Amino acid sequence: MKGVENGAARRGLSAAWGRLKWPLLLAVVLLCAAVLIGSGLAPGLWNAPKPPPPVPAWQQQPTSLATTKSVLPLDKDAPKPTKAELTRLLETTLQPDGEGSMTGVVLDAATGEVLFDRQADANRIPASNMKLLTAVAALKALGPDTRLTTRVVGADDPATVVLTGGGDVLLGAGESDPSAVMGRAGLASLAADTASALAASKVMGPVTVKVDDSLFSGPALNPAWSLDDVAAGETAPLYPLALNSGRYSPTVTTGPRPQDSAATTAQAFAEQLAAAGVKVAPGVERGKGVPGRVLASAESATVSEQVDLMLEVSDNFLAEALGRLTAAASRQEPTYDGATAAVRQRLGELGITTDSMELADVSGLALENKVSARQFAEVVRAITSGSELSLRAALDGFPVAGLTGTLDDRYIDAGTAEGAGLVRAKTGTLNTVIALSGYVVDADGRLLVFSFIGNGLEPGAAGNKVAMDRSASVLASCGCR
Repeated sequence: MKGVENGAARRGLSAAWGRLKWPLLLAVVLLCAAVLIGSGLAPGLWNAPKPPPPVPAWQQQPTSLATTKSVLPLDKDAPKPTKAELTRLLETTLQPDGEGSMTGVVLDAATGEVLFDRQADANRIPASNMKLLTAVAALKALGPDTRLTTRVVGADDPATVVLTGGGDVLLGAGESDPSAVMGRAGLASLAADTASALAASKVMGPVTVKVDDSLFSGPALNPAWSLDDVAAGETAPLYPLALNSGRYSPTVTTGPRPQDSAATTAQAFAEQLAAAGVKVAPGVERGKGVPGRVLASAESATVSEQVDLMLEVSDNFLAEALGRLTAAASRQEPTYDGATAAVRQRLGELGITTDSMELADVSGLALENKVSARQFAEVVRAITSGSELSLRAALDGFPVAGLTGTLDDRYIDAGTAEGAGLVRAKTGTLNTVIALSGYVVDADGRLLVFSFIGNGLEPGAAGNKVAMDRSASVLASCGCR
């Protein structure tokens, strides 16, 4: 009987297991899935991915700084790097590749405290870092919202029109483009308006086109520049009106330039005037019109937009034009010497010491320029943290590491990637010179400004740019305590 009872029991248990095993297995599977999802091991199960971690504040670009109207405060209570630790790190990274030397300084933007100093007061050739001085001086002298006007003026002879330069060297050949910086004022639009004015005055033609480039004075070419640099198209003789910042095409930014941008622009205007239906006499010449007889006009992009373009792409021709305009607005002669005097004057008004500076141009092409890393850092500090809000307009012009302008192809290797998207700095490069001056918010949310300058370097040594980029990346990732 026990065997029969045991057999019946076993058959009963088997039947019960048959009824329960599938629900139990399903429950086990569901329990395991829940555990996996909770632990993050199976984030894709049931289309319920684990949300990505938030981006740390120090990895976010400090866009709140870039405004001319207000400055949203950064974390003033964020800890500062210690001078000892920051110096230890930068002494390792800020080293030349071969011959030459590198000076530098790092300042706390809020207090001005020096956090790193290697011969910060030594005069150095700065290359295109000079444009930072020009940017500040132009914004202070001209104002960020100012626009430059190119006019077509009538003469005593009704059949003569005079294209009159107002300092806009970013004219375009076509229609005015309200969304552009280069080409905001276009010759085609200016010619169409002139044609309408001539028709209203019943001028039948042929019309003689003249150009008035008298706004600037002194030599058109700076004697401090190497003629090899001029021949290579690094810059050109300067006039108060030009197409494409003194180039033949807005899309070709290397190679030879027009050597008389005023005459080249006037000839292009004459061609647009003919295309607008006006019979135009051949050739253009220089002359002046009657100031009160304005037939047409076109306005440039704002000074702040032009400053940003100058800094982002390091435009030498535009820098020199802004320097001459700064001179005129500062009651200096609109010459090369007047431009450097005006830059010195405007920096002095900001409380930046200029006695030791040696300035030969305002674009940075001249090897005779001598400025210290500390002076550049003070200029960057004035832009980011000073009391004059108009200077904030220059913030957008700083190239962003790995993304824009002259830094778009840097900060892409493992040694510098920590600074990508975070470091914002003006570059400078000549044959034996490399410079980098800018600002960064560090890992703790502290705003730092810096300037690194290398002189006497081995031409073409790739490690020099890397040394500066690694040094700036140290600041970006720094807790440094």
